[in-house]
Amino acid sequence: MLHLLGVNLPDQKIVSVALTYFYGIGPATAQKICSKLSIYKECKLSELTEGQLNQLSGVLSDMTLENDLERQVKANVQHLRQIGTYVGKRHAMGLPVHGQRTRNNTKTAKKLNGRLLRKYSTVANTAFAKQALGMFQSPVSKRV
Repeated sequence: MLHLLGVNLPDQKIVSVALTYFYGIGPATAQKICSKLSIYKECKLSELTEGQLNQLSGVLSDMTLENDLERQVKANVQHLRQIGTYVGKRHAMGLPVHGQRTRNNTKTAKKLNGRLLRKYSTVANTAFAKQALGMFQSPVSKRV
């Protein structure tokens, strides 16, 4: 296992595949990095020289990855929620943001978000609701 910038990378993986272990690097970005450093497609991580590893760590250190990227994404979503945009509201409700259908695909998200909304809107837990339910009991059960 190679430990590079806080991420454990398996030695026997192809370099472009191993780079996708970083949060923020997908297959396309990994291919671009490999071509920039002139690493051939089938090269495994264990076959890289020290110079290539130093170049790779230099390129990766210039990018926003892992925790920094996660913080940046969360801050962007939080900003959208605070200013009240449509996208921010969709994020807050846990619904699709990019125009997907909600009729079929997001039933699970709707159920989970519905639970949160029902938690604050139900009347069943209040004293008034208990009294109202008591009024509808049959006279036989009141005598007991």
